[in-house]
Amino acid sequence: MRSLPALATAAVAASLLLAGCTASTPSATSTPTAGADATVDNTCATDGDVSSSITVTGDFGAAPTTTFEGPLSVDTTERTIVTEGDGDALETGSLATIDFTIYNGTSGDQVFSTLDEGGTQLQLTVDSSQYIPGIVKAVNCATVGSRVVAVIPPADAFGDTGNDSLGIGAGDDMVMVADIEAIVPTRADGVDQPAQDGFPTVTLDDTGAPTVAIPSTDAPTDLQIEVLKKGDGATVGDGDSVTVQYQGVIWGSGTVFDQSWGNGGPRTFQTTGVVTGFAAAMIGQTVGSQVLVVIPPDQGYGSDGNSAAGISGTDTLVFVIDILATASA
Repeated sequence: MRSLPALATAAVAASLLLAGCTASTPSATSTPTAGADATVDNTCATDGDVSSSITVTGDFGAAPTTTFEGPLSVDTTERTIVTEGDGDALETGSLATIDFTIYNGTSGDQVFSTLDEGGTQLQLTVDSSQYIPGIVKAVNCATVGSRVVAVIPPADAFGDTGNDSLGIGAGDDMVMVADIEAIVPTRADGVDQPAQDGFPTVTLDDTGAPTVAIPSTDAPTDLQIEVLKKGDGATVGDGDSVTVQYQGVIWGSGTVFDQSWGNGGPRTFQTTGVVTGFAAAMIGQTVGSQVLVVIPPDQGYGSDGNSAAGISGTDTLVFVIDILATASA
């Protein structure tokens, strides 16, 4: 899905930035799914005459005051560094916490800001197969602590359809001011916890990707949660927008039916937008934690199962979840 935020919740903001063209959040009967296939272009945008003509004032991390004379038009995304931070530079695959404000490049109207009341920072993966290319190009190669201003043409955003929910027409360029707050780890970094009897066992490769070994016993009939690593970050609240790595396995067969590892990297979604058992495994846990959850059918896909994922109505699911970041609206 390829679009941009129009509402002040993190889940909607994230979904509007995703590669593709819808603005919906995942349904309550779905687990997170991998991003749509797209041509990957993670080029680092460079300074240009148009982006340099924009005046941005205000403190890093606070709402910017942005002045320009529209209509603005560029052929490729331009990016000017307003203030340069001294942190690490983003690169392809980085997971970054970003505050951003979006303007219509024709009218000059502000159409969205994470810095408005009710807004929340976005965790964005530097990957144009997941997020619109103009956003990725604008922040890639910039350092943590930097404020950048970018001008993004339709070709790097919404194409020839525009985005009605934002008031961005098919021919409108976008202006974005982005504050790069932090680089987020892409795997759980909490303290290892003692193993619990009866649970599947998990081994990790060098990237943190899990391999799950299912016991030869019958699956439990109730929800079971095991904390594998205990993080010391913020606590996930009900309704939060959470960034995770995850892998889903079917208890009986051990088949991996969905995962983010090796499949585009971390995903951000709202706890109210996933199956009940998946949400229950995260709410109350802390950022940096890795949890394993065993989900019976009645807290997963129910008696209908999920034929597209190869899940029957009697299948018990096992998820390994790395909790990387959380934000409340």
